[in-house]
Amino acid sequence: MAGEAGWQGLSLGLFRRIRSELIKSVGGLAGAALDWRPSPESNSTGWLAWHIARGQDRNLSELMGDSQRWLSDGWADLFGRPADPCDTGFGHSVEQAAAFRSPASASLLAYQGAVHDLAERYLSSAPGDDLGRIVASPTLGNVHTVEERLQGLITDSFAHVGQIALLPGLLPGDIQ
Repeated sequence: MAGEAGWQGLSLGLFRRIRSELIKSVGGLAGAALDWRPSPESNSTGWLAWHIARGQDRNLSELMGDSQRWLSDGWADLFGRPADPCDTGFGHSVEQAAAFRSPASASLLAYQGAVHDLAERYLSSAPGDDLGRIVASPTLGNVHTVEERLQGLITDSFAHVGQIALLPGLLPGDIQ
């Protein structure tokens, strides 16, 4: 990451760390392990990884004024979910999260990789004064600065990466 300075370089480094941790934690997990939940109120690894990618897709697309990869690249079809720009897991009930069935870990990581490319593109070219820019979210119906959006997105992503990292150690022996 040498040569990348300022808030853009710092943010890009954080997105790269999120990507790296997801690859390490999710790569190679089988379907049963991806959909397993330690309790009825818990989220599965697959849902958490999908939610991270969807949140990044929604927010980065809106910051860039670009289409969500979920819609433009046909990921919704691959995941067997509606092509709904608002379907990111944000606000899902326990029942909705429990009903989620994950595709293979390679598909989860491929989608997140396509979304990560948005972070690379945006943060490699964002102007230095972009943090104060106000961005309306047509999917959330709110208005925040770029800084607020990135703070929330990075914080949420790391919180869920931490949850994902804990789940394999809790898997019952017949699922591993």
